[in-house]
Amino acid sequence: MATDAIGGETPTLFLRKATGLVRGWSVRDSIIYACLATNFVTLGLYEFTFAGPAFPKGQFITAVLISGVWVSFLVIAYAGLVVTIPRAGGDYVWQSRILGGGIGFVLAATGWWFILWLWAPIYGNILSVQLFQPLWATLKWTWPAGGAAWFGTKNGIFIVTLITIALAGLLVSLGMAGYAKIQRWFFLGGMIGFAVVVVLLLVNSHASFVSSFNLEGQKLFGVHNAYAATNVAAHKAGYTTSPFGFGPLGPTMLLVPAFMFFLLWPNWGTTLYGEVRGASDFRRVFTGMFVGLWTTVILTVIFLLLIVKTVGWGFYQNLNSLDFNLTPQFGIWPYPFMFAGWLVHNTAFQVVLILVLSLWFFAWVGTLFLSSTRVIFAAAFDRVLPDRAAEVSERRKVPVWSLILMLLPAAGLAAVYAYSTTFRSYTLDATLVIAVTYLGSAIAVVLLPFVKPDLWRASPASRIKLLGVPIVPVAGVVTIALLVFNLYEWLSNDNYFVNSHDSLIYMGAMYVLAIVIYVIARLVRRRQGIDLGLINKEIPVE
Repeated sequence: MATDAIGGETPTLFLRKATGLVRGWSVRDSIIYACLATNFVTLGLYEFTFAGPAFPKGQFITAVLISGVWVSFLVIAYAGLVVTIPRAGGDYVWQSRILGGGIGFVLAATGWWFILWLWAPIYGNILSVQLFQPLWATLKWTWPAGGAAWFGTKNGIFIVTLITIALAGLLVSLGMAGYAKIQRWFFLGGMIGFAVVVVLLLVNSHASFVSSFNLEGQKLFGVHNAYAATNVAAHKAGYTTSPFGFGPLGPTMLLVPAFMFFLLWPNWGTTLYGEVRGASDFRRVFTGMFVGLWTTVILTVIFLLLIVKTVGWGFYQNLNSLDFNLTPQFGIWPYPFMFAGWLVHNTAFQVVLILVLSLWFFAWVGTLFLSSTRVIFAAAFDRVLPDRAAEVSERRKVPVWSLILMLLPAAGLAAVYAYSTTFRSYTLDATLVIAVTYLGSAIAVVLLPFVKPDLWRASPASRIKLLGVPIVPVAGVVTIALLVFNLYEWLSNDNYFVNSHDSLIYMGAMYVLAIVIYVIARLVRRRQGIDLGLINKEIPVE
């Protein structure tokens, strides 16, 4: 394969004639991936411990349903982009072809490459609080020193984050087909674990839960009457929550940006659609994301209703409100599924339930790097990044060097994150950057019929109409409204914990880094006789 001008030869437009990737996923695989990306267990439960105390007058079910409906328009917009240009790279490919190569690379590289390095500690923390801490507490293990609480120390954070990075790298290295098999079985196991929790909360009364919570709290942590003690502590701290219901709308709308931290990601797999069968079929692409999103919404509603019935809404929110979401009496994060397992007074059962529910994490952890590798790959295939980043392994069709470009920086930043509390504050705005990338694609889908009329007319998305009006660009406008609303709230309201001045400076530096890389690429490729502007006018062949 010729990558540079050699002698009198003219280099080819793209790195090679075809990407070398294969379509190894079905619609079912994309549905599972979308459900895992909006993961109720790993992300939703985690976010609830912050959202309730921050917005005590908001109503959860109302906010979840509003969020689901609003994000459904994002699904429509992204489905339109996928079927128009069904290529690996997603946001980067669409934006570079519609908005311009520089804009596409800067937004996608920052949002899908640099920022995902910072998500490794977030994933690691979830592994800590949903597996290691409850498991250690249940088994009363005291090693390392401090027992379950050790996983919240600097050393604990670093080790668990490295484990997370290694697991994500391993799963991505299996290739799309191998990852899909693991994903299916782990998702099935996680759903079985969730079903067990549903049954436990459904067949037991509130009185049974209070009794079990007090019994296990005494046995595992030596805390007497832990249920009442939690309520008393929240009352002394001045926290009160509203009764569970379906209003008022004003405070409830403030929960929507909080819930975007887990419901905004059904399109996480759209960078992979160059490797999904049926990627040119609007209905199949839409179904993959829509079903994944609404599966998460339904699971969330079921969980919330059962919390009200058996656990008690006031107690659940009191529990979440105390000491930055550490159960003061226990010293660990208040994992509601651990507490549900206490309804069965058997240590072996409780351990097995924690392990089975951890499959939600292990099915999800690959999302940390999988989607990002395809963005890096696509940029390299367009010759913006070094050629090696677009190399694909012969056996599993994995862009190995793209994966390395995710793994190594993530491991280095994990150490900085673990041992520097100052650096941790720099990561707070990571979600904002991804939302900005999405905003770029929402703008692109609105401009598509005007900027690329021939491409739009040839797209299956142009034929999806309501009352004669193409719905995909309209969905793009609604998506822009969603993202602008969320960005405004995140940047202006301290209760979301993401408007850190230092973090905004750090994120700005990441955009500068992307700009520098793109400018250097333009200069280097120009000397090699390659015009990146011409590449951005063409669609790569899969």
